[in-house]
Amino acid sequence: MSFIMQTSGTLSGLDILVVEDDDDTRFFITTVLEMDGATVIAVISAADARNVLSELQPDVLISDIGLPGEDGYTFISKFRALKPNNVGRVPAIALTAFADSEARIRALEAGFDTHVSKPIAPEELVEIVANLVASCNW
Repeated sequence: MSFIMQTSGTLSGLDILVVEDDDDTRFFITTVLEMDGATVIAVISAADARNVLSELQPDVLISDIGLPGEDGYTFISKFRALKPNNVGRVPAIALTAFADSEARIRALEAGFDTHVSKPIAPEELVEIVANLVASCNW
C-alpha cells in the first residue's frame, strides 16, 4: 500500500486509539495519523481496546464497526457508559465499509460522533479527526 500525503501537523500532540482488525487498514490509518503528528495506539479488538483504556485516555477513538467478537456498536455503547469525566467523553469515529445512511444513523445512535466509510483518503482522515477535535467544547 503506497500513498503520498501532504502533512499538516494538525494532529500533533493528539493521542489516538485505533480499533481495527484488518492488518492493512490498521497500518494505513496508523501511518496516516502518525505522519501528521499524532501518537497512535492500534489494537485489533474491543477487548484489547478496553485494556488500553484502563491505562490511557485518548483524545480520539477510531473504531471499525465489524470487529471480531464484540462489534463496534456494542463497544461504543459500553465506552459511552463510562463516567463522563472519564474516557466516555472522548470523540469517536465509526469506521466502516458500509456507507449508506442506515449504517450512519446506527453508528450515531450507538454513540459515535461521526461515521466514515472505507476506503478513506489520507487527507480526508486527518481533516475529519482535526474537525472532530476542534468541535469538542470541553
